[in-house]
Amino acid sequence: MNVQLIQGQFSSNDAIDIITKMIHIKIKYHENSINNSNNEEDTKNREAKIKRLQKDLFDIRKHIASKGNKINILANLEIE
Repeated sequence: MNVQLIQGQFSSNDAIDIITKMIHIKIKYHENSINNSNNEEDTKNREAKIKRLQKDLFDIRKHIASKGNKINILANLEIE
């Protein structure tokens, strides 16, 4: 099953806002899981994922800033 989450052209500011909010939701999910976990290995894995997401967000912001005023975003959710 596929669900189209985002499809369209956005200003660079709107694109950054949308992507930032989506990544922050995923970071918050991992933070909540860390708070509810007693497993040290799981916590380390989630902390690594959070750091990777933060770096990805930094890179995305830099990329969008270099692209100009209009950004095309296509985001699909694939459920198997």
